[in-house]
Amino acid sequence: MQICGFNKTTLLDYPGHVAATVFTGCCNFRCPFCQNGDLVLHPGRLSQITEDEVLRVLEKRKGILTGVCITGGEPTLQPDLPAFLKKVKDLGLLVKLDTNGYLPKVIESLFSEGLLDYIAMDIKSSPEHYAAAAGFPGLQINRIFQSVSFILSCGLPYEFRTTVVRELHHAEDFRSIGRWLQGAQSYFLQSYQESDGVISPIFSAYTKEELEGFQNLLLPFIPNTCLRGVD
Repeated sequence: MQICGFNKTTLLDYPGHVAATVFTGCCNFRCPFCQNGDLVLHPGRLSQITEDEVLRVLEKRKGILTGVCITGGEPTLQPDLPAFLKKVKDLGLLVKLDTNGYLPKVIESLFSEGLLDYIAMDIKSSPEHYAAAAGFPGLQINRIFQSVSFILSCGLPYEFRTTVVRELHHAEDFRSIGRWLQGAQSYFLQSYQESDGVISPIFSAYTKEELEGFQNLLLPFIPNTCLRGVD
């Protein structure tokens, strides 16, 4: 598996758990506001970490850790992901998968094998503007719909989240998302953050008050809509 980053301890990435985070390389989207540009565009240029290195650390820290977050890039592109997650589960650790949802059959297969305990899916925008936000003109939105439907019905804890960008997201997008995800367990609005790793550093963030306005639009549809990473 292509592992390009490893955080040995986090209290943020897996809600309710002390976890480690594994960053995989490559992605099938090109979200212009993505902060992990090197993971997406140039994973081969980054230092690689072997599975054995990661597993040794997890073994040593399994008295401290309760879970592992697998993120990216897009982890479902990794052909060795099921085998790796099996090894993580064999250590007695829970697995949280961060995904863009574009490979629903992979998500469903991981679930059927008992390899997932929590799913976090990025919702890039409303269906009407999804392709633009994902940087993917040929995007097949039915794949996204399939993943959302599966996550809503599979019985695992989950969350949906959107990184909100002033130039890409507007009130009508959130009304549309609210209707689409109505009744979801939890939905987070995350403020866009500038960083050196952004693929196209031409964007800006909404204010906290403006984000709260979007939150209020969503609450009638998704009562557990929260802001994340907003001062």
